[in-house]
Amino acid sequence: MTIKAQDVKELREKTGLGMMECKKALEEANGNLEEAIKNLRKSSALKAEKKASRTAVEGIITSKITDNEITFVEVNCETDFVAKDENFINFCEEALKVAVETSSKNLLEEVSEKMEKQRMSLVQKIGENIII
Repeated sequence: MTIKAQDVKELREKTGLGMMECKKALEEANGNLEEAIKNLRKSSALKAEKKASRTAVEGIITSKITDNEITFVEVNCETDFVAKDENFINFCEEALKVAVETSSKNLLEEVSEKMEKQRMSLVQKIGENIII
């Protein structure tokens, strides 16, 4: 089956992954965009699991002051290069937003749980372990 460049472009826009990975996913799904996305999500979980054992010592700490509280969120990655990446920084800001909106004694667990899907997607996209 021939995969159209437009389909690869559309899948790439939806997932943020590289062209070759999108093309391969479409080929495996016989051109079915939704099936390709589903398969990429499965492979994303596997890739994130494999990278979980790798050390993440770089990253950033974000903070926000609200009323009488200060919330800090530290997100680690493997390299300083990724710590400067726009996608990583956006993920960190989103994690901070979730932390500020969450009021719980198990804040870290809840934020990590709420951000897990995005974390796995980002791990697949940038190829590094990420830890909140």
